[in-house]
Amino acid sequence: MPEAANIVPSMSQNNSLFGKYEVGRLLGCGAFAKVYHARDINTGQSVAIKVINKHKISHNAHLVSNVKREIDIMRRLQHPYIVKLYEVLATKTKIYFVMEFVKGGELFAKVAKGRLSETHSRKYFQQLISAIGYCHSRGVYHRDLKPENLLIDENGDLKVSDFGLSAVTGQIRADGLLHTLCGTPSYVAPEILTKRGYDGAKADIWSCGIILFVMNAAFLPFNDSNLMMMYKKIYKGEYKCPKWMSGDLKHLLSRLLDTNPETRICVNDIINDPWFKKGYKEPKVELDDLEAVVKPEQEQDNKPNALNAFDIISFSSGLNLSPLFDTSSSRQGERLVVSESPENIIEKVDRIVKEANARMKKRKEFGVDLVGKNGKNVIGIEVFRLTERLVVVEVQSSPGAQDFYDELWNNKIRSELLTRPDVQVSES
Repeated sequence: MPEAANIVPSMSQNNSLFGKYEVGRLLGCGAFAKVYHARDINTGQSVAIKVINKHKISHNAHLVSNVKREIDIMRRLQHPYIVKLYEVLATKTKIYFVMEFVKGGELFAKVAKGRLSETHSRKYFQQLISAIGYCHSRGVYHRDLKPENLLIDENGDLKVSDFGLSAVTGQIRADGLLHTLCGTPSYVAPEILTKRGYDGAKADIWSCGIILFVMNAAFLPFNDSNLMMMYKKIYKGEYKCPKWMSGDLKHLLSRLLDTNPETRICVNDIINDPWFKKGYKEPKVELDDLEAVVKPEQEQDNKPNALNAFDIISFSSGLNLSPLFDTSSSRQGERLVVSESPENIIEKVDRIVKEANARMKKRKEFGVDLVGKNGKNVIGIEVFRLTERLVVVEVQSSPGAQDFYDELWNNKIRSELLTRPDVQVSES
């Protein structure tokens, strides 16, 4: 597996990432990211790991913003027909999205073999609308819906993926519209082509209409070798349905592919459409998932300090985000990623400090200062939770405390933590 071996320079010989994931074959790649199949070493569960090279995007503020937004969006979406984001990890040079592995491949591959029946098209379309309606209700607009971004799992269910071009309500301008031009030409809504702004939900519905057409026809409703001619067809809404389509399906498509976004059908009306609602059952979304979406930033009082995904990315200056440490040469500091509870780490620190005849002062729940005998030498230690299983231990010393830092941190505390095989180190 030569590709997997080159994901990070520090990856172990057995392709183990962070001591948690055994990385396998390359699933796909783009200009700034690669996706690998991997296995959770503890559970045996298959996952997909999207690896983003920080150096390739650090010079482009737009790309950095897209990555941050994709993480923020995916962590707030918990729906049975949306690919799950399990966790985000980072090193100095890479960002890792650990996601649900959907092994059935792209919907595009199914359609490429031939058109789907109306029954099969309806099933996938129902799942697509369920997922997109859920996104819209939470202020998320995908903006790049196409069969290549729709995956099919082992149960034959659809999963929406790739939120890299998605928008959120915070990007809507004073006129109530989005203005960023994005999407795939054959699936883009006509109002986007006018460059006057557009409603993200309405634009997604248009793309859903194109997908429904493609599933049952196996060809695009608007297509031309000349891009401008294709845009002209899209703007005028010029398409023809094949003769095998039922009247009800044609009627729904006419409402989905309405060139006027003001009169285009909305999700609620789609769900009540006669063709759509045959056998439709709204999937159950767990209450805990809803609470996580509604209040993504809220932390329970009894939980340790938690780092969100943006903090994880900022562990490297590669994205030019605010550093977590003072990087002056007079200060020492580093970070350890450890698979251990914050409580256990603080207990270990307390025990070692007492044995060394130093003092430990508590600053916050999982933040302490270690003070030397002269009262001037200080080492600050803080523990942040990354995921349910991983924490980051940050350490920083006061200026001139090199000897104290070496004696207590390097020779004692750090050494004990490094006895764990799953510790990752990042110097500040």
